[in-house]
Amino acid sequence: MSEPRRVAAALIHYPILDRQGGIVTTAITNLDIHDISRSAHTFGLSDYFLVHPVAAQRELAARVRDHWLHGAGGKRIPDRQPPMRDLRIVESLDAALAELGPDAELWTTSAKERPENTTYEAARQAIADGGPPVLLGFGTGWGLAKSVEERATRALEPIASPRADGFNHLSVRAAAAISFWRLLGG
Repeated sequence: MSEPRRVAAALIHYPILDRQGGIVTTAITNLDIHDISRSAHTFGLSDYFLVHPVAAQRELAARVRDHWLHGAGGKRIPDRQPPMRDLRIVESLDAALAELGPDAELWTTSAKERPENTTYEAARQAIADGGPPVLLGFGTGWGLAKSVEERATRALEPIASPRADGFNHLSVRAAAAISFWRLLGG
């Protein structure tokens, strides 16, 4: 039996879609930094990449990480330190993939149904079967740009709403936690 794949996550802030479908760069939010870090650590992901092309935004994220590692936050709530050690702040998706190795696969997520979707069951089995590292790509704003989706080895199925009206607009923090649980949870 082979070793399960290494799995990491990336919160991508560029290229992202806006409400009208244009390409934009979104802002980093404090909650996305530590909430997704904690979920990723809980489910055993190796890394959580925060992907942002703007240096000032990466510096902000580094200050938040340092607050939870070395500052008052880390002293007051030491349980936040291990997840923050897994946080990698990078300027591009290419940089995140490079850190995982030359054979790393990008798997994307979306709230939209796509014909090429992979079920969570099949993706979970692909992780268990072993192979190259996987980077789970999550979008901000109104979702990942087509150029990112086209690079993906797999596109995971959306998290379906049981609502009759089809409402499906989770925060990226919630979607990440649900995805991690479905792929790696007990």
